[in-house]
Amino acid sequence: MRLTLTTTGLLDPRQLSAWSAERRRAIHAAVAKGMQSGGREVRDAARAEMRSAFTVKRNSFVSSMGVKVFDKKPEQLPALRVGSKIPWLGLHEKGGSVSGNLLIPLLPGRIGPKRFRQIVDSLMRSGNAYFIKKNGRVLLMAENIKENGSQLTRFKRAERARTGAKRIQRGQEIPIAVLVKRVDLKRRLNLVGGVQRALPALAQAIQKELENV
Repeated sequence: MRLTLTTTGLLDPRQLSAWSAERRRAIHAAVAKGMQSGGREVRDAARAEMRSAFTVKRNSFVSSMGVKVFDKKPEQLPALRVGSKIPWLGLHEKGGSVSGNLLIPLLPGRIGPKRFRQIVDSLMRSGNAYFIKKNGRVLLMAENIKENGSQLTRFKRAERARTGAKRIQRGQEIPIAVLVKRVDLKRRLNLVGGVQRALPALAQAIQKELENV
């Protein structure tokens, strides 16, 4: 995703090339400084979009969205990068499909992928994980045994909520996840819109720095 901020005067490339080398360096530095200060507005707008689009339980998820100024090339005006360290976030911006053998946890809430892998690995190593086919779906199951009590806590709670049972019997089979070949994700994050709404504040910050050039 690339957004371009254009204006007349000093930032016009045709005008910029007419200035002396010293003047161009001053303009370059002023634009970079304006992006540093105004970039915080852009970052906050992007984070607000994330909070609006997702149910956020960890601040680290939102704080993964940040900005960085690239100003190392003197022959080019600085650029402001807006992005997250989370690689799959862009899929929610455009929508799309994920294909492959995907295990979807059968839980009402979210579980982190690292924790889910740990649970599945532990169940597999103990021999207490197996697939069955039921009602056209492939389910990963596990037995309610003492050895896997800590790994199954959340899944037992989910099974009680689904069935209305007061307790899960020892040795009872519990569904852990469903195996699917494809997951379709709808667009839910309007990151472009959030960033665009913050561009006037960014332009003002840059203009303020240019007034001193």
